[in-house]
Amino acid sequence: MACGGGHDDRRASLQFVSKSHFLRFSLVKGLAMACDNAHRVFLFLQGPHGPFFGQLGRMLEAAGASVWRVGFNKGDEVFWPDRESYIAFRDPVDRWADRVAALLKQKGVSDLVLYGDTRPIHATAIAAARACAITVHVFEEGYLRPYWVTYERGGANGNSPIMDLGVADMRAALDGLDLDLPDAPATWGDMRQHVFYGALYHHYVFLRNRSYGHFRPHRALSVAQEFRLYLQRLALMPLHWLDRALATRRIKTGGFPYHLVLLQLEHDASFRDHGPFGRMEDFLRVVIGGFAAGAPAHHHLVFKAHPLEDGRTPLRRNIRKIAAEHDVAGRVHFVRGGKLARLLSDAVSAVTVNSTAAQQALWRGLPLKAFGQAVYLKPEFVSSQPIEAFFQKPLRPDSRAYRVYRQFLLETSQITGSFYSARGRRQLLRQIVDLMLAPDDPYQALRKGRPAPRQHLRLVR
Repeated sequence: MACGGGHDDRRASLQFVSKSHFLRFSLVKGLAMACDNAHRVFLFLQGPHGPFFGQLGRMLEAAGASVWRVGFNKGDEVFWPDRESYIAFRDPVDRWADRVAALLKQKGVSDLVLYGDTRPIHATAIAAARACAITVHVFEEGYLRPYWVTYERGGANGNSPIMDLGVADMRAALDGLDLDLPDAPATWGDMRQHVFYGALYHHYVFLRNRSYGHFRPHRALSVAQEFRLYLQRLALMPLHWLDRALATRRIKTGGFPYHLVLLQLEHDASFRDHGPFGRMEDFLRVVIGGFAAGAPAHHHLVFKAHPLEDGRTPLRRNIRKIAAEHDVAGRVHFVRGGKLARLLSDAVSAVTVNSTAAQQALWRGLPLKAFGQAVYLKPEFVSSQPIEAFFQKPLRPDSRAYRVYRQFLLETSQITGSFYSARGRRQLLRQIVDLMLAPDDPYQALRKGRPAPRQHLRLVR
């Protein structure tokens, strides 16, 4: 008993020493990391509507970094809670290039953070940051939405580093890694939250923007027009739901084969900056003309509007007009927003400019025709057929190649969570700060065999 007790005492003593050593090591390591982060200075520009950027900034400060935010209107200001770190830009836009270059130098900025890389003020800032070897962190809606958001360094969409990677490169990066392909969760949030924050943001810009007299939105419409459209969307949601339900029912019970066209917002950067069409009407004419010329006579064509479509482009009217010109009006349908899965499950193929929703079609093994630049534009799974031939006999994608591509995205740029729902933001913040502070971007980390830890996807009720 005594020997046993002595042995236990020695074991306990050793455990204490071991724990003490571990604690000292952890403390030293933590202090070292904090010191490293203390040299990081993050400059935020415009982010997604809502509180995400403000919450992200606070967490970076908690990690030891310095954080600043440039705001261009009252909406930017309201959603950044720390007044001391807020920098208002109230000058004409032609002074922005000089101002951002001066800010990068004055604040000793090491990192630039923004949402979307093509709007003019962001493109100007990115050019200035690159000239100073400053890391650029770009957020975007998820390439595999709606359950993920996109985080990349340098650029997104058509400017993403993935544009230069082939499936073979992705397969090589994944080779030897024991990785699971996660399933999608139920949902993180609701499109209504996206619309709500958009309406709230434009409320502040429209009604309380007097001190930002030089502000001009990056889109063609005025702030007042944007605000009215958001209010209109909120007010008409019940009618839009009924219209969508009736249209979907007609298609699902019609018994005819149909091709699904995934529409985008005409003012969206992906359509505008990474596609070949100046207007949505030009795309509609190409698709309907190709359908009339190539599709079997018993096939139908279904246009699915973007969930955030607000009526600024007369889609339904233009579709009806062009369909009548090609004598296919009875075979062409329009569905206003809503869930994509219900329509995709019975579709013959999918057509788009470069919508991220096309990835849902590829995941189902549907033939896909895309016209613009997109991160999924790989010859293994996107058809190169002329549009008439595609509608006549669309070629199936290489599903194995797509699974490699999808797994590569999930281990790099796609982060679980949402910008707009509270639960989605919490899930996103648990992961994103460590990724931003890491020395390697997600693509580099994977190539080195050190992919970032992943939060398991789970059911969110």
